[in-house]
Amino acid sequence: MDLLSHPTRHLLFTGKGGVGKTTLACGAAIHLADGGRRVLLVSTDPASNLTEVLGVAVGSEPVAVPGVANLEAVDIDPQQAAAAYRERVVGPYRDLLPESAVAAMEEQLSGACTVEIAAFDEFTALLAGEARWGSYDVICFDTAPTGHTLRLLALPAAWSDFLETNTCGASCLGPTTALAAGRARYKAAVEALADPAQTTLVLVARPEATTLAEAARTAEELAAVGVANQRLAVNGLFTATDPSDPVAVALARRGHDALTHLPAPLASLARDDLPLQPHNMVGVAALRALLGDGDLPPATAAGPAAPPLPGLAPLIDDLAEAGHGLLLFMGKGGVGKTTLAAAVAVALAERGLPVHLSTTDPAAHLHDTLTEQVANLDVSRIDPATETARYTEEVLATAGADLDGEGRRLLEEELRSPCTEEVAIFHAFARQVAEAEERFVVLDTAPTGHTLLLLDATGAYHREVARKRADGDDPLATPLMRLRDPAFTRLMIVTLAEPTPVSEAAALQADLGRAGIRPYAWIVNASLAAAHPRDPVLAARAAAEAPLLRHLTETLARRCHVVAWQPEPPVGAARLAALGPPTPTGYARGHIPGSPGPR
Repeated sequence: MDLLSHPTRHLLFTGKGGVGKTTLACGAAIHLADGGRRVLLVSTDPASNLTEVLGVAVGSEPVAVPGVANLEAVDIDPQQAAAAYRERVVGPYRDLLPESAVAAMEEQLSGACTVEIAAFDEFTALLAGEARWGSYDVICFDTAPTGHTLRLLALPAAWSDFLETNTCGASCLGPTTALAAGRARYKAAVEALADPAQTTLVLVARPEATTLAEAARTAEELAAVGVANQRLAVNGLFTATDPSDPVAVALARRGHDALTHLPAPLASLARDDLPLQPHNMVGVAALRALLGDGDLPPATAAGPAAPPLPGLAPLIDDLAEAGHGLLLFMGKGGVGKTTLAAAVAVALAERGLPVHLSTTDPAAHLHDTLTEQVANLDVSRIDPATETARYTEEVLATAGADLDGEGRRLLEEELRSPCTEEVAIFHAFARQVAEAEERFVVLDTAPTGHTLLLLDATGAYHREVARKRADGDDPLATPLMRLRDPAFTRLMIVTLAEPTPVSEAAALQADLGRAGIRPYAWIVNASLAAAHPRDPVLAARAAAEAPLLRHLTETLARRCHVVAWQPEPPVGAARLAALGPPTPTGYARGHIPGSPGPR
């Protein structure tokens, strides 16, 4: 990668989920550290996977990466940062206010807004050169998937503007004095992001039309907030070596066509192309070899074949029986949640069932997947700007109706806080949950970390309602209760048969379990093992799926389904419907013959 010869101090790797941001950020950090620079690798993703990729436990304090001199890695842990932030805000009042008042303050600061601002504080400290961990020559940021990153990069300016205009001394995050202390830091962060001598933003994409289109949108949106020093990295470019292999030929053609029709905002950017590797990029040796600094580790001997798995058809049969309900599709970015949510929605609608397909993803692209209208199917998205405007209007019309001029002005100032957007999105989510009483609501959720923040808001709301309704009235009907009800909500975890997506999906399942939510099924998407390629690179990747699929079916999933890699992108109702072929003869619905199921 050319940018590594003369890197800026800040390298931000961003893009659609699953394109290889973590891989490239880690590879770049190792390359720079090997060259003698002192490097800090930082993950701003709420669902970070640095630990798995680097092979060392990465936490909220920098840790040295074994085998790489000069390199340290750290996760900006949102929950830990939020706990520290709460204590900074609440601590001074512990000896001054009654215990009940302190508890109320802590509850106010327990939601997704606080988690976001706390992680944001750590991020801006690094950009402003205030890191408490010492000095570094280069800081590589492995960011969350695009929608979450766009919001993170816009926050320095948003909070700077809010602090300039808010004069009432309060916000949804407590006293503005707790935020104003960071005013100079936010200003410095804005300047650092806009300075091409300090910051380079690397837009990572696969050689696919959808990821390149999202990279183009990101390029324009980030340029609008001042992040103009950008370049493109195309990860996983494949060249077929066996012209008789239809899978290989289709994959190579798809990549060639996507790059031939590169979106205009990307065409002028400097570009690096990286080939598709036969191995999963896990471990320092593989990451070092990615950028040509070493040899790839030898391939492991082939083990038992992947277990046979049923397709989508039996899953759709079972889902349709309820006639209505909430269907959630969750998982790491880039695993195909949008595609599979749309495929199930189309299948249910074609059976004459009423369906509402929507998304909570800030980088939503449902309309790129389902390109035409389908009978019985409504398609929408929870748009942050629209929902914020709706929520603001609603609050002003209710809570602000009887206020005098000064009181209304103060309320309007508070509603200009960037955290209002998170509250507004939660309200929209709650409305869609309630709608599933009458029809199917199929939700394509944001990538894992951002979705967990939304569910955290659901839990915070549930706790607040429970606290206020402790008089034993009628049972509560909060969104969290709906999510816990298996007769109302069926949650599908979507993954690829690769180490990081499976590991992250397992962690997601554990987090959901702590919230009292149990997944209904797992879906393995875009399986090469199910497509049976012959090309050596693709065959090696297909063979590597087998141990992961066995682990999944034997220890993680109650029921599991597979969708093979598709030669043609599954765009449009016809191709989406084709993702559900008949269940192979002899398979029980979703269960693996001879599998003991999850332990």
